[in-house]
Amino acid sequence: MLKRIKRRFFLQPVQYFCQPCIYPYVHVLQIEMEEQELAEHCKRGDRAAYKELYERYAGRLLGVCLRYVSQRDVAEDLLHDGFLRLFGSFDKFTWRGEGSLRAWMERVMVNLALQYLRRNDVMSHSTCLDEVPEVFEEPDAKDIDTLPREVLMGFITDLPTGYRTVLNLYVFEGKSHKEIAALLGINEKSSASQLTRAKASLATKVREWIKQHG
Repeated sequence: MLKRIKRRFFLQPVQYFCQPCIYPYVHVLQIEMEEQELAEHCKRGDRAAYKELYERYAGRLLGVCLRYVSQRDVAEDLLHDGFLRLFGSFDKFTWRGEGSLRAWMERVMVNLALQYLRRNDVMSHSTCLDEVPEVFEEPDAKDIDTLPREVLMGFITDLPTGYRTVLNLYVFEGKSHKEIAALLGINEKSSASQLTRAKASLATKVREWIKQHG
C-alpha cells in the first residue's frame, strides 16, 4: 500500500506523508467511539478532554504547520493559536465518522497557516527557482520506494514558500488550481507552474539522493 502511494506522489493528490499508523481492524470500532466521545466532552468544555485532545494530536498537527512554515518557532505559535481556536469552535464541529475530528482540526491548522502567509505577504516575496525546468523526468517508481519519509519531507520543507504552499494544497489538501489561486491570490496558471516546478525540484533531489545512497 505504501509503495503504491509513494509511486503516485508525482502524479496526483495523496496523503501518505500525514497518515497515522494503521490500527488493526479489531480495534477500529473502539477507536471510533473514543474519538467521538472525546469530541463530545470537548464540546461541553471538559478541560480534561482538552488536555487529552492536545496530547493525542499535537504532534501530528505540528507536522501540518511545519509543512507550510519551515520555521519551527512560527509553526509552534500556529499550533498554539490553532488549539485555542479549536477549543473555542467545538460548537461548530459535527461528528461524521472515524477521522472526521482529525480532518476538522487539520483544516483549522491549514487555514491558520495560510492566514499567516497572506498576512506576512510571504507568497509575493518567495524565492523562485528559475533554473528548475517545467518539464522533468520523474524518478523511477522502485527508487522512490527506497526514499525515507523524513528525507522527502525535508526536501519539501526546503522548497521556496510559494512552491511548497501550492504543493501542500494540491497534494495534501486535494485542492484544484482554481481553489489554490483563490486561496493565495494568484492566477491558476501561476499555481500550475509552481506545482510543476516544485515537483521538478523534488524529482532532481530524489535522483541525487538515490545516486548517493542507492
